[in-house]
Amino acid sequence: MKSRVMKIVTSLAIGIGISAAPASSYAATPKTMKVHYIDVGQGDSIYIKAPNGEDIVIDGGNKGKGNLVVSYLKKQKVDDIEVLISTHPDADHIGGLDEVINAFKVENVYAPKVSNNTQAYKDFLNAVKKKKLTIKTAQAGVKLPIKDVNAQIVGPTKTYANSDLNDWSAVVHMTYKKNTFLFTGDAETKAEADMIKAKKTLRADILKVGHHGAKTSTSKNFLDVVKPKYAVISVGKNSYGHPTSQVVNLLKNSKASILRTDQSGTIIITGDGTSYSVKKSR
Repeated sequence: MKSRVMKIVTSLAIGIGISAAPASSYAATPKTMKVHYIDVGQGDSIYIKAPNGEDIVIDGGNKGKGNLVVSYLKKQKVDDIEVLISTHPDADHIGGLDEVINAFKVENVYAPKVSNNTQAYKDFLNAVKKKKLTIKTAQAGVKLPIKDVNAQIVGPTKTYANSDLNDWSAVVHMTYKKNTFLFTGDAETKAEADMIKAKKTLRADILKVGHHGAKTSTSKNFLDVVKPKYAVISVGKNSYGHPTSQVVNLLKNSKASILRTDQSGTIIITGDGTSYSVKKSR
């Protein structure tokens, strides 16, 4: 009898061990924040996959780049977009957003309260209207609905002249645990100084360099506050001299590692909450 009891206990223990083994071998996949700086040539388009699965799109490249952005998002298995931000109405930022809005279900659209008379801007407004969406004002103090990420718009801090479209740029700061990102659109030195004066949260490890590296953005004072470890320049073939040697030298002097879409293609920076990994498409 004793021998039989021992056999039963032994078989139960083995059974428990077998059933428990798979549970211990499946470690929970760590959450990450993945930021894709999409190569759209001379323009901006950024896709963010938040730790809890929200999809965020900032800008859509120039007119004619919408299909490229839509195709890229579909390859990332995006089915809907929780947050879509048009930083400002310049065609190389807003141009492809109408196609993005038409292709996906979009929950929230943000844009600064400034308009433009270009076809690109009109197409954006028409796409928003067609989907019966309301544009929420992108301005300092607005918090974005992203779980486990402190995501807030830190600029513009004030109103500017309609001719200063770049300074109207929606500037977004995101924090995931110890990972920090700053997305600046085309904000120029005036807007940078206003954000510093307003004591907005600007310190970030990863900086999306303003205005494709134009000398009218990315002042030394701004870099001294941001203190970036990586500086991503979204730029393509252009006649403006972007990025300028002035900005490149400022970034080098700040000891930021420079990443450029014209040299590396689409750049993906993944933050696990403490560290980063960088992947280039070429």
